[in-house]
Amino acid sequence: MARSESVQWQLKTGAYEVVAQLPLLPTVIRYYDDFDDKQRSIRDPATAECFSVHIDGRVVKVGFDHLPEQLALLIKHVFLYLLGEGLAPSSASKYTLGSKVIGEAGIVSLLGVTPTEIRSFWTNFFARDLPTEAYACAKSILRLLCKYRLNQWADSYHGVISALPLPFKDKYAVVRSGEAFISVDDEAAVVRFLDEAAVQAEKSLLSLEGVQDAVMLLCAYQFAMRPIQIAMLTFRDVNVRREDVGMLASVHITFRMAKQRSSSAAKPLLRRVKREWTPLFVEIDRHFQASGDDAGARVFGATSANEASRRISSLLRDLLELGATAVNLRHTAAQRLVDAGASQEELAEFLGHSDITTALVYYETSANQAERVNKALGISEIYQRVARIAHDRFISPEELAQLKESQQIGGAPHGVPIAGIGGCTSGQAACPYNPILSCYGCRKFMPIHDVQMHSRVLADFRDVVRFFHESSRGDAASPAYLQLERTIAEVQAVVLELEGSPS
Repeated sequence: MARSESVQWQLKTGAYEVVAQLPLLPTVIRYYDDFDDKQRSIRDPATAECFSVHIDGRVVKVGFDHLPEQLALLIKHVFLYLLGEGLAPSSASKYTLGSKVIGEAGIVSLLGVTPTEIRSFWTNFFARDLPTEAYACAKSILRLLCKYRLNQWADSYHGVISALPLPFKDKYAVVRSGEAFISVDDEAAVVRFLDEAAVQAEKSLLSLEGVQDAVMLLCAYQFAMRPIQIAMLTFRDVNVRREDVGMLASVHITFRMAKQRSSSAAKPLLRRVKREWTPLFVEIDRHFQASGDDAGARVFGATSANEASRRISSLLRDLLELGATAVNLRHTAAQRLVDAGASQEELAEFLGHSDITTALVYYETSANQAERVNKALGISEIYQRVARIAHDRFISPEELAQLKESQQIGGAPHGVPIAGIGGCTSGQAACPYNPILSCYGCRKFMPIHDVQMHSRVLADFRDVVRFFHESSRGDAASPAYLQLERTIAEVQAVVLELEGSPS
């Protein structure tokens, strides 16, 4: 037998001797499936060729046929150990599957390393440039050896294992570059869609699937919820409270935290729906009451997080020129909150993070106060052309005068009397939104063909913004400030169009 073959045979023999000292696997491995809210079982794990693990509404196959029987038994112990340490089944499965990348030879070599040799071994092992889950699996094997005090390992070496480096991956590179965010223009399109969908839902003009898709988009946009959190929502989690006749209902939703390293870290997240959009939930609740379904039924009928993600992305492809995903909406909502002055604790609670340092990247990329004011005033180069024109057509002063009185727009937003800016195809009395502030950018708005009129409106609103800023009201506690920001961008878009500026 050649020397190299002899050394390999000794290593493999030593590795198998280590595995032989592990206790027998239990006859059943149990774990909690939070998506379906039930206990799952893996029966006869010692003889199973693969584990079928239920994760986020889908079944993930964790196979062991890439390893000989003895090493497959070791990796099954690793899976059981990770569950016992409180890791979610998704994390336990991911780390376990990392054994495929390490390979038989790598695992055999790892089992032969003692605590005094681990640093030099890890230097060579790390140079292989494997995926993160492979190194996480290797660390889990070492911690398993510590638990059972095998090959000189013991609990006192956990610190040594933790200090072993993992590959660096900037999870927030797209946040730092700005690629993760949708534009203010796209945000306005999402808001208008939800506004119109709510009006249609109130009149029962939308199909059930149409309402469900709109509400999923609402949850992603207003609350920055992940697809898994949206898909998991049941009717038991939605509280629709109907008040006086003619008044909009109030809707409270209880989401659950997701993607926590430990399943025990999850806690309920209570959110209140914007009043103007509550008709969407009222319509879904009406269908629910009529069907007689159990309160534990899914609100959106989504069977997995992937399905919820696909449906939201499909809707956004129809709404936005470049499309977007629920993840883009989540990043955008987080940055919007930080730019409005939210604290680390407020941001962590909003995003459902158990660690307040997780989202510090949004503070690194946040614009300063001066840029926020410039954005609101519509004078920052970045935001000079943020809103598409969304109106039926321009009308002349003569055409405006011939419109019915209810179709002629007028109001006094923030105490500034404004009239004569144009007309509304449906009539101001039929609109549930604030006059003037909600007209610019609305598809039913018919601006008057008078650039000086709209320029005066722009100047008046800028004066209001300055007042808000100087009196320290231009922050997250002032929704009116944020509404002014959007309205000014849309007024400026009308002025630019009349002046013949290029898009």
